[in-house]
Amino acid sequence: MRSIKTYLLFSVLLAACGGNPSGSDKMAELADLKKQQAALREKITQLEAEIAATDTSGKSNKGKLVAVTELVPATFNHYVEIQARVEGDEDVTLSPETVGNVTSVLVKAGSTVSKGQLLATLDDRIIRQGLDEVNSQLELANQVFDRQKNLWQQRIGSEMQYLQAKTNKEALEKRAASVREQLSMTRIKSPINGTVDQVNIKTGQSVAPGIPVFRVVNMNAMKVVGEVAESYLATIKSGNDVLISFPDLDKEINGKLDYAGKAINRLNRTFNVEVRLNSKDGSFSPNMLAVLKIVDQTVPSALVVPVGSIQKSSEGEFVYIAVVEGKTTVAKRRVVTSGITYNGMTQVAEGLAAGDKVITTGYQGIIEGDIVAQ
Repeated sequence: MRSIKTYLLFSVLLAACGGNPSGSDKMAELADLKKQQAALREKITQLEAEIAATDTSGKSNKGKLVAVTELVPATFNHYVEIQARVEGDEDVTLSPETVGNVTSVLVKAGSTVSKGQLLATLDDRIIRQGLDEVNSQLELANQVFDRQKNLWQQRIGSEMQYLQAKTNKEALEKRAASVREQLSMTRIKSPINGTVDQVNIKTGQSVAPGIPVFRVVNMNAMKVVGEVAESYLATIKSGNDVLISFPDLDKEINGKLDYAGKAINRLNRTFNVEVRLNSKDGSFSPNMLAVLKIVDQTVPSALVVPVGSIQKSSEGEFVYIAVVEGKTTVAKRRVVTSGITYNGMTQVAEGLAAGDKVITTGYQGIIEGDIVAQ
């Protein structure tokens, strides 16, 4: 090829250095040289094509660059993601049962308490005075009743006197019990074993029923609760696998769904779900945010491809796979049927087999039969 180009250049120089021919001779000579130049260019193009056809180095025939994924069967799960929160299974807010002034606060936030333990007391002076008065009256009523009973057993006195003494004694007993109940209402006690999370009162403060004064949480009975849309009622059941994510802790744990409700909330069309947490893990706090990922569908031995690699046409969905033909790899079109999709991946229900190499990058400009390179 180099000798041909050299010959062309030499011919041009020779013509330029020749004698001094007339103008018509120069025109004829120039036309002849242009014909030779065109012929040489055609010859060069032909030789380049022949060289490209016989080149085995792979530099001239490597095809369109793509990336492929070889399909391997694996379990594919579809998750339903919902916002959830941590709650105490035993998480109670306490308020007094009667109006009064606080006389003592016996615990502080963080204190460990047991069921029935006294947390605070209210002023009970008036109630105690009333109880003392009733007890005095009851003591007299008991003495009167005992005497009337003895007399009646001896058939002395009237039956009416006996019944009146008995009625008076029983009425005072009930009144005394009522006053003792009022006295117990001035005592605020913990209904559960747990930890005091909040203390909202101080000594001398006036309180009343309905005003929260303590919050007690059993940290050994924590759970994650959330609400799932009604449309998943048929697929989300107790026992489904779940993945619980805690963004604030940068932590994920696996578990099982302990409870899936059946009643639908008519306001937001959802049902409740719960997952109990390990009581030995003390890193969780009530009202902590969580994300519940609940497995609602599982496909064993699934063939999965990226969502974007599945294209659509009038014939339906299809993908391109890389197939070796002789010494080259070509793209082949394969019609498929997609299944469930999650997190950017789609399960292919029909049309592909294990070992197929699906083109997952560079498929946009490919047509069937194109030569591809990985």
